[in-house]
Amino acid sequence: MLKYNANLKHSACRLSREMTDSERALWAGLRGKQILKVQFYRQKPIGSYIVDFYVSQAKIVVEVDGSQHKETGQEQKDVQRDIYLKNEGLYILRFNNLQVLQELDSVMEVIYQAVKERI
Repeated sequence: MLKYNANLKHSACRLSREMTDSERALWAGLRGKQILKVQFYRQKPIGSYIVDFYVSQAKIVVEVDGSQHKETGQEQKDVQRDIYLKNEGLYILRFNNLQVLQELDSVMEVIYQAVKERI
C-alpha cells in the first residue's frame, strides 16, 4: 500500500467534486471496472501528491493536464512529481484536456493497453 499525507484527504474529496469536463469524460470510461475489471480511483493521494486517476492492480497513474501545466515553474514541479511517482514503482500516463475531450476513444485505448501490459 502506498503511503500518503493524510492532510490531503480533504483536498482530494474537493477535487473529486470539482472535476473538470475532461476528467469527468475520462472518469465515465474508467469507473465501475470497465477496463479489464480493474478498479480505478480518482483524486488519489499518493505521498505528498494527489493524482487524477490511479489503478493499484497495474500501478498506473493517469494524469489529465490543463493549461496550468504549461505555466512557468509548473513543468519543473511536474517533473519532480513524476520522479517521485516513478520511484514508487508507478507508470504515468499523461494526457491534456483537449486530447481527452477530442480523442477520448484513443485515450481509452492507450490506457487499456497499459493496464493490459501491467497486470
